[in-house]
Amino acid sequence: MPNCIFCDIIQRKMSAKIVFEDSYSLAFEDINPKAPTHILIIPKRHIESVNAMTEEDELALGRLFLVARDLAQERKINRSGFRTVINTGHNAGQSVFHVHLHLLGGRPMAWPPG
Repeated sequence: MPNCIFCDIIQRKMSAKIVFEDSYSLAFEDINPKAPTHILIIPKRHIESVNAMTEEDELALGRLFLVARDLAQERKINRSGFRTVINTGHNAGQSVFHVHLHLLGGRPMAWPPG
């Protein structure tokens, strides 16, 4: 997808601190972390937002949560707790229009967010 920073990261046209990759997904450190652990997990296929998902995307999007689970275990935040967030649309705070799951942990989280 042209002009998508996450697609550029997938294609290695732009650098990122990649912490996980498989055939469906890529995970990398957020450049503006909001917690000690703040990782973005993205599908390799460009999907603009949750609103643009189709039934074909079910496995790819489910995979993001399994990667989040494994990274939380690896970072040892699985027992203390972590947050997973997918923002959809401008009002929700989506700034890159390629679906991405935020994995946040390593500190207490407040509710409501934002």
